[in-house]
Amino acid sequence: MKSPRRHITFGIVVGEVSGDALGGKLIPALRARFPQDHLEFIGTAGPALTAQGMVSLFPLSEIAVMGIVPVIKKLPSLLRRIRQTADALIASKPDCLILIDSPDFTHRVAKRVRAVLPDIPIIDYVSPSVWAWRPGRAKKMRAYIDHVLALLPFEPDAHQRLGGPSCTYVGHPLIERLDELHPTKADQVIRDTKPPLVLVLPGSRRSEITRLMPIFRDAIKLVAEQSRENLEFVLPVVDHVRPQVEAAMADWPIKPSLIFGEAEKFSAFRRASAALAASGTVTLELALAQVPMAVGYRVGAVEGQIRHFIHVSSIVLANIIIGENVIPERIQSDCNPEHLAADLLPLLSATPQRQKQLNGFVKLNTVMTIGQSSPSQKAANIIAGYIIG
Repeated sequence: MKSPRRHITFGIVVGEVSGDALGGKLIPALRARFPQDHLEFIGTAGPALTAQGMVSLFPLSEIAVMGIVPVIKKLPSLLRRIRQTADALIASKPDCLILIDSPDFTHRVAKRVRAVLPDIPIIDYVSPSVWAWRPGRAKKMRAYIDHVLALLPFEPDAHQRLGGPSCTYVGHPLIERLDELHPTKADQVIRDTKPPLVLVLPGSRRSEITRLMPIFRDAIKLVAEQSRENLEFVLPVVDHVRPQVEAAMADWPIKPSLIFGEAEKFSAFRRASAALAASGTVTLELALAQVPMAVGYRVGAVEGQIRHFIHVSSIVLANIIIGENVIPERIQSDCNPEHLAADLLPLLSATPQRQKQLNGFVKLNTVMTIGQSSPSQKAANIIAGYIIG
């Protein structure tokens, strides 16, 4: 006899676009894991989750706030949305609550839900950076998080060391895109010919563009002057900062070619010889694409004070995963044109500095490998274990 079809309700809470993208891949994986059942999803959603049929409690733009000062300004509104989200989840009594990144928002929702519905499993998809700062959060999470699904391979050990919840490495979403990132034989030929293609990546947030564009402008000018090669510079641009980037480039003595869209960006990554990049996820993309890089970053005065509480030896994810600082980085006042040019110039030819990074990237690929299953499939399997029992 065919077993009756179950109705399974998942609470999903995201706080920004990156978490929404993960959720958009997770829902199909959950449907594949429960093919005979009717699945319902309730919570907060962006375009990727909405495309999967989920209706958000409110527009994600209302809570997608970055930086200390902007959060303080919107605090009353954020607190109201936390209460609204928790109340809606409590009323729906989901079979499982899945938090995706944005811990300042999602964890506050989880605490409220756990207080009223203590038996509902709560899964945190994307570990907070407890290994980098505020490590005491890991142990506190055990009160309201049952399992952490980690994107980075060193995070399970970090949670175990810090007394955090159970944690499993399911893989970074970029692992699913290695075919788009790894250079083909034809791409490698282009890399090995002249002139070298140099990527300029000053960030995708308006604050990053404001702080880093003038520094990157002067850095590539110095590199062009000191290099014996006729360099080609390319700057990938995302739509929401395009006007700001174009305005900032008006006085650049050397103007990189602008490219648009992810397909063009990854194509440039596969052909590039080196990169000058802002710290962020893009540095992991570059490392997986085997592009040696110089990295710089600056934040505002308030955010800058946080660096004194950081407990890692690098702000570059690839360095942390590799376990060695193979990629040079310049932070705050050290992030200046002279330092960045000095870091970038040796990467344009066959030097020990370039080879050190390339050797590290081989190790990175090995450490991040997860086998045949995708990250979303691995995540869905663990979540299913809490529902099936």
